Amino acid sequence: MKKPIETSLHGHQLLENSYLNKGTSFTLEERISFGLQGLLPPRVATLEEQITRIHEHFSQKKTSLEKYVQLRALQERNEVLFFAFLSRHLEEVIPIIYTPTVGEAVQLHSHIYRSPRGLYISPENIGYMEEMAENLPSRNIELIVATDNQGILGIGDQGIGGMEIPIGKLSLYTLAAGIDPAACLPISLDVGTDNQTLLEDPLYLGMKHKRLTGKEYADFIETFVVKIKKLYPQVLVQWEDLSKQNAFYILNRYRDNLLSFNDDIQGTGAVAVAGLLNAVKIKNEKITDQIFCIYGAGAGGIGVAGQIYNTLLREGLNPEEAHQRIFVLDSKGLITTTQKNLEDYKRPFAANFSERYTLLEVIQKMRVTVLLGLSGATSSFTKPMVEALLQNTPKPIIFPLSNPTSKAEASPKDLIAWSRGQAIVATGSPFAPVSYEGKTYTIGQGNNAFIFPGVGLGVLAAKAKKVTDTMFAAAADALSKQVSGAELEQGHIFPPIQKIRSVSVQVATAVFEEVLHEGLAPTPKQTPLNIIKDKMWEPVYLPFKKIS
Repeated sequence: MKKPIETSLHGHQLLENSYLNKGTSFTLEERISFGLQGLLPPRVATLEEQITRIHEHFSQKKTSLEKYVQLRALQERNEVLFFAFLSRHLEEVIPIIYTPTVGEAVQLHSHIYRSPRGLYISPENIGYMEEMAENLPSRNIELIVATDNQGILGIGDQGIGGMEIPIGKLSLYTLAAGIDPAACLPISLDVGTDNQTLLEDPLYLGMKHKRLTGKEYADFIETFVVKIKKLYPQVLVQWEDLSKQNAFYILNRYRDNLLSFNDDIQGTGAVAVAGLLNAVKIKNEKITDQIFCIYGAGAGGIGVAGQIYNTLLREGLNPEEAHQRIFVLDSKGLITTTQKNLEDYKRPFAANFSERYTLLEVIQKMRVTVLLGLSGATSSFTKPMVEALLQNTPKPIIFPLSNPTSKAEASPKDLIAWSRGQAIVATGSPFAPVSYEGKTYTIGQGNNAFIFPGVGLGVLAAKAKKVTDTMFAAAADALSKQVSGAELEQGHIFPPIQKIRSVSVQVATAVFEEVLHEGLAPTPKQTPLNIIKDKMWEPVYLPFKKIS
């Protein structure tokens, strides 16, 4: 018997609460008890009928942005129906609620804004955070995704338009890992924008001044963290799409005293390593046999380098041997120990060379076998580079991981053709299968949605005291194991997106077990798997019980 939801809301108040609203699915008894008689069409619809109606409207939309706006409006009206619809049409909707469509929604945020969701926190209102929390529709917040809007996908500073990213990420947390939407809070930290187009846009809804930097920025973040810890002592904070400098500073500053992680650094690293673990299985080689070239030295690129380095250590290499197999480049060439003004976060992966070799030169001179793109530089992987990779290995691994689709370093179609069908290819955004000389190649998507929801679920279910890099290593290993031997034989290195919920359960379980192994949570009375499954919210309508 499903436990009923107790509420004192009545009439339009109930219909306007997105967490409780059932729309046309309120039963006759509920309509009488809660003052809904006559406010709804007379026939009681099932959830499946509602989903069919939504899909009919969804299919009639002509553009992805129109579909995005429709789904956001549905979410603000009826959370259960929104997530039930997403769960039935995963392949169709994930590219809409997140990359690539979310990039367009971010850029147009102030022009398509419809209704409030989450918190917009600025230096002008941060002193009122206690009052803000009191005015939220839900008080039991377990999970926050917070962005300062500066490093959005591959499109940079987007001002408060970045709010669409936490909203999308939290939707994936619920969809993939069953985190109760009422426990989720998206936050945009509006410290200004350096995007002149936004500053000159009369419809821009954010603070119209240049970004805070230096001590002013650091003090703002410190105040935010202190208040969040006071308001929600057990909350998990995911830092999202910060600038590369701030991403590393904030992660290192707060990782030991705030339950938190950075998905761009740690999640991206984990999903890349999961793909690499499966790619080397296809090659029938070891990950320690590979030479890695990472193009892009931002949060994602350095995060991937760090996770690869840790993996090589676990597989038996010593620190020097591991470093000698990883080469990281930024837009000016190979990162070296001799270059001037080397940023601290890049220093661990600086090569001991005096010359800043180009990407092609690194591939040739260092005998690279794995090429990873996290640069946001469209079409930066070229045919000569792929041909150079083929000189080093018969089956090069090439992952153009930059998001959205328009920022990918190369198209899978070109990579397959240039490599004569030999490259093992995965991307960050979804791409259609590629046909080449009568064979179809499925393009794996290295989507962080395979990692961060499960990590969050595992950490919250275990009641962990902190989030560590080894938890992400456990997540990467668990994800790699979700691809079957038969799927590997077909060239698949990531599971199909339809398996995202079962994948998240396995990732969460691995993370939970790692939490216990590290002694960062009390020993549970049930198995981790049972605790995880008990915690997962399902998008189904529950009966109601009226309270006064």
